Amino acid sequence: MGDADARRGRLLVATPALADPSFARSVILLLEHRDEGAVGLVLNRPSETPVAEVLPLWSGHAPEPPVIFVGGPVAPDGAICLGRHLGMPNPAVEPWALSDGVIASVDLSEGPEAVPPGAQVRIYAGYAGWGVRQLADEIDSGSWYVVDGCVDDVLCAEPEELWRVVLRRQRGHLCMVANFPRDPSLN
Repeated sequence: MGDADARRGRLLVATPALADPSFARSVILLLEHRDEGAVGLVLNRPSETPVAEVLPLWSGHAPEPPVIFVGGPVAPDGAICLGRHLGMPNPAVEPWALSDGVIASVDLSEGPEAVPPGAQVRIYAGYAGWGVRQLADEIDSGSWYVVDGCVDDVLCAEPEELWRVVLRRQRGHLCMVANFPRDPSLN
């Protein structure tokens, strides 16, 4: 799989070779990928900060674990909110179609009344960003697998298992990578 497969709505899954602590064993939803660069959110880095502590009005819409997630190292003081598209009026940007549903951005400034009752949202501090050709070079060098995503990846209750879960549902050799030890020297 190459850079052409890395398009909006797909997942980047860190290969075992990716040692950068910000991205080791990460799963990233690509929000945008253009000639100018790419933007994504790390889906499996929960913080210890409860949503109720930072954005109390939104805490009733946060699924387990109800914490702010670290979306990446860029602009860590900013927030991006994603929610399952349940007829949400006027999503801030075109929704991301995943294999089993749609995820849309949610404008936190509009307040929880902007989403239907029962809608679930996940709030990310910061994001992951790549400059021109940077992501393509990382994919070509073997740092990322590019795979399809599911709505449950964005809203998973056990984010610490997401890397394995996403890899296990792949076909071929990627399925086996899910069992790769964190530290191969301990084998």
